[in-house]
Amino acid sequence: MKTITLTIDEKTVEATEGEMLLWVALDNDIYIPNLCALKARPLPDANCRLCWVDIEGRSAPVTACNEPVYNGMVVKTGTERVVRLQQTALELILSTHPVDCGRCGKNKRCELQKIARHLRTKLKQKRLRDISKRLPIDSSHSLFSYDPNKCVLCGRCIWVCKEEQKVGTLHFAYRGFAMVVTAFGGAPLGEADCTMCGRCVEVCPVGSLIFKNAEK
Repeated sequence: MKTITLTIDEKTVEATEGEMLLWVALDNDIYIPNLCALKARPLPDANCRLCWVDIEGRSAPVTACNEPVYNGMVVKTGTERVVRLQQTALELILSTHPVDCGRCGKNKRCELQKIARHLRTKLKQKRLRDISKRLPIDSSHSLFSYDPNKCVLCGRCIWVCKEEQKVGTLHFAYRGFAMVVTAFGGAPLGEADCTMCGRCVEVCPVGSLIFKNAEK
């Protein structure tokens, strides 16, 4: 593979041609907000809409998780329009996400907290109406619990369960606001076919999937 040179926020970095921009930036200590990306996943769905960047020569921002790098690329991660898009995406996520960090097992390890700090914004936003789902927590599994109210629908758990572990226990069900992560037929996770690997919990970026020994 060909090694190329690009510039991100005035920092010159090397990468393999065709690598996704998000990982090139993160590997060079340049943070770009993201929730749905996994390095092992060839092409994320870009559904969190947080990893916007500006690329010289483009008329509009692009999502870094599915943008391949090329030689001479010039990237800016903190332009006014990029930050505005990222803040709006975060606000939309938070409008359906209960913010109770003090009682959450992912407190201080949550990607939403990291993103809010990076964007210099508050987790308890006021611009959009709270439309939390208020669904019951599934504590039926012996290893972990699943809180659908905190789920950001990033799809990480589904991907590792199906593509990495070759099990396929988890799926998306329903559409729009009603969408949730669930086992086949809506069965409680404790009754689902599960290898107990815990990878779904490990890749969850928020406090939706939590090991029971980590709960507060």
